[in-house]
Amino acid sequence: MISKQTIDKIFSTIRVEEIIGEYVQLKRAGSNFKGLSPFHDEKSPSFIVSPSKQIWKDFSSGKGGTAISFLMEIESFTYPEALRHAAKKYGIEIEEDLRQQTPEQKQSQTDKELLYKIHEVANDFFQEQMFNTDEGKTIAYSYFKERELRDEIIRKFQLGYSPEQKNSFTEFALEKGYSKEILEKSGLSIFPENSPNGIDRFRERVIFPIHSFSGRVLGFGARILKNNVKTAKYLNSPETEIYHKSQVLYGLNQGKQAISKNNLCLLVEGYMDVIALHQSGIEHVVSSSGTALTVEQIKLIKRLTENVTILFDGDAAGIKASFRSIDMLLSESMNIRVLLFPDGDDPDSFSRKHPQDYVEKFIKNEAKDFIDFKAEILLKDAGSDPIRKAEAIRDIVKSVAFVQNALKQEVYLKEVSNKFGLSEQSLFNELNVQKQLQKQHVSPQQRQETQVQPKLEKVVEFSQNIDPLLILEEKLVELMLKYGDLVLDRQDEESNQYQITVIEEIIGHFQEDDYEIQSEINRKIVEEIKQGITENELRSGNFFMTLMDENISGKIADALLNPHENSDWGKHQIFFSTEEEVVPKIVQDVIFRHKREFVMKIINMMKNELSATENNDETYKKIINLNQLRKELDEKLFRVL
Repeated sequence: MISKQTIDKIFSTIRVEEIIGEYVQLKRAGSNFKGLSPFHDEKSPSFIVSPSKQIWKDFSSGKGGTAISFLMEIESFTYPEALRHAAKKYGIEIEEDLRQQTPEQKQSQTDKELLYKIHEVANDFFQEQMFNTDEGKTIAYSYFKERELRDEIIRKFQLGYSPEQKNSFTEFALEKGYSKEILEKSGLSIFPENSPNGIDRFRERVIFPIHSFSGRVLGFGARILKNNVKTAKYLNSPETEIYHKSQVLYGLNQGKQAISKNNLCLLVEGYMDVIALHQSGIEHVVSSSGTALTVEQIKLIKRLTENVTILFDGDAAGIKASFRSIDMLLSESMNIRVLLFPDGDDPDSFSRKHPQDYVEKFIKNEAKDFIDFKAEILLKDAGSDPIRKAEAIRDIVKSVAFVQNALKQEVYLKEVSNKFGLSEQSLFNELNVQKQLQKQHVSPQQRQETQVQPKLEKVVEFSQNIDPLLILEEKLVELMLKYGDLVLDRQDEESNQYQITVIEEIIGHFQEDDYEIQSEINRKIVEEIKQGITENELRSGNFFMTLMDENISGKIADALLNPHENSDWGKHQIFFSTEEEVVPKIVQDVIFRHKREFVMKIINMMKNELSATENNDETYKKIINLNQLRKELDEKLFRVL
């Protein structure tokens, strides 16, 4: 287990805005940062990151917490995996607690964790084979050198080689103690009936590891180098529990910071296109790895930027693919430009022929918006045929129909109108036709998901399920987390002045009434706070950040982040008291209300027990006393208000 000292060091070192900034495009909003939720589709940003409090809150999905909880949500990390990832990013050495693992902890290694581990083992094996064996140096290393790759780029992308021996890796993994079952699940090995010792899926191929957003190896792409072999040139890992090709972009892990910095993503077709551009100094580039672009892949890009330039080599297949990609990108509200390289060139060959400045200027100056791009391609094919020309214009308007923003649609149609000398009205008519056609092609499932709800609906009655006592308990815990060490000026019944912290006043209230905390999370928090008091320590919000309970850290985010705290009302000459200024009144008010609800609960319980009690006199007296206490509390609440 990771030692408590290491966990404390990780939390004191990491920056929540830096970790989340690798996944979400954040923009400064007052003292905080805002961005679009990575967990929920939204058009207006409601995802808030607080550098001062080192927490985040996603108001669209309700999730929130620390940088570690974010990594757990976005990458499906376990708590220790998230800690190790953060430690590696910040160069923190992990110290292990020397306590031996329990059988339950050993059993907790799931197939998913084993899949990640076997891919790490395979990745190391393939690199070792290329750099340190004669076969690997002769075949794979020399191939990459022929492609003019420098050693640092080869190592950056962790390129490797799978040997000619049919079960080289399988044999290696089995000797390491990995089972045939996990090797088959990973897709790295195959165990047909005629080869019980197994066969390596990628044997005799150069290897391109495919990484997750955070850098974990999910699968591999592999290229055969022999021309006389009747087999697929490229071979990819099959779908597994950790690898879904429609949800991965090659090069995103290596290029995510450059994409965010440049506010632009270059989209190419192949592995070598990505690697060659990196070698030339252009790092804001990804590839869909030879598969058709998917909505999931677009959303990965959208976390970092809304601007995409598609780079194609100009062949017929590439142009056809670009048309489909354009429409998908537009439907996801992306800003698109398209570049076709000169005949015979692709991003790989072009970047090797020219220096970085030339390539960057070429991409910037030659990339066209999708209207000019489609017009150039389609009108070239149409020639002087008016019918084909009309079809070409219709195809362009079809793409405009995918644009989600009405203002952008109008701007694009004006551009089409000016370009072809057509009336805007006729283009708007065609736009409406294309929109109707798009609706007809929506799948039944999508139609059901987007169907507008009827205006009149039966309102579900929730009030019976709401426990006011629990709501007030939540507020008291929130006040302790938020303002626990704030000192309050109070006076007793004899008007003697005294000072007390928010934590001490609320804990005293709970203990005075022998109140039993209802919520399990609140119970954990209150017990920690009580323990802190016995040790002369006031444990409020920041203390709970390092506890190994991300449910608690989520509650901290709820307590400490307000969705409206970025609003600058002062510029409109509108001023409010801050919550901090009215904390003494709020604490007193909530305590009184909580005490009143607790008294009412006891009274109702006693009334229900009256019929079952033989001698009711004592119970009646208690009820009378409690009702008197309730009236006193009502008077106090009236005075507070």
